[in-house]
Amino acid sequence: MQPRNMSMSGAVDLSAVKAAAEAKQKAEQARAQRAAQQGGQQAAAAPRLVIDVDEAGFEQEVLQRSTEVPVVIDFWAEWCQPCKQLSPVLERLAQEYAGKFVLAKIDVDRNQMLFQQFGVQGIPAVFAVIAGQALPLFQGAAPEPQVRQVLDQLIEAAEQRFGVAGAPVGDGAQQAQQQPQPPSNPALAAAHSALDAGDLGGAIQAYKNVLADDPANQEAKVGLAQAELLQRVRGLDPQQTRQAAADNPKDVAAQLAAADLDMVGGHVEDAFGRLVSTVQRTAGEDRDTARLRLLELFEVVGPEDPRVVSARGALARVLF
Repeated sequence: MQPRNMSMSGAVDLSAVKAAAEAKQKAEQARAQRAAQQGGQQAAAAPRLVIDVDEAGFEQEVLQRSTEVPVVIDFWAEWCQPCKQLSPVLERLAQEYAGKFVLAKIDVDRNQMLFQQFGVQGIPAVFAVIAGQALPLFQGAAPEPQVRQVLDQLIEAAEQRFGVAGAPVGDGAQQAQQQPQPPSNPALAAAHSALDAGDLGGAIQAYKNVLADDPANQEAKVGLAQAELLQRVRGLDPQQTRQAAADNPKDVAAQLAAADLDMVGGHVEDAFGRLVSTVQRTAGEDRDTARLRLLELFEVVGPEDPRVVSARGALARVLF
């Protein structure tokens, strides 16, 4: 996943969605008014930061709300395994950001019109709506540091270019509960901070320091794998890298670079498949290099992910 500069060049025309929803808007507003009148304690509660949206509620829940706060849309489906990896990350970040954006979840199986209107090519797919304008953010599951980077860029663009900025929700006690608890390991906290700040060299060294004292620290292993991946793709020209891999299937370095780009772009299965194939057609030091890179990418995704389980089986078959 490549973080995007927030421009209007990729804007999606939502006029058809708006027209289709206008007929149902008054009914939705009346229902909302009744809920507010009957709400009592519910009316005094903080606004929801994660909402399920359908075609009937899109006008009010997304388009209208986007004039006050950036709305991030998560297109997902129950059968989509990568969605089950990405959605919990987005939901947790929506709570952590505490009102700087609202997460709208759209089930593509139940909302085909929205799926088609946005031109979604595959899921998970993440869009943003700011002041009624839709922008594509990224497609596919991605490491949390990159998701944070995209969200930070979105929030900054929303405020600077559109004057749309969310407000903190809840009282001071609620906000205090939403703040993440500080890690018990200060060295690990420093590594996370360096990664979030884009200091990849500092993050890599910090994670290595943690692992030197605690070799089994899984959180540090994942962080190190993510930081090293991001450092490797920094400065790569995607078109040239992919062309080189296509032209030279036996060039291990070219295949490794292309696999890294696949991974960052959210094409996890493609990255794994490319490296398994590289292992299969190489030998000696080249084979070991490809195998070790594949194991590093497994750490980025996590050992329990079904794509990792499948790729491990494929790797075992070509090795043995």
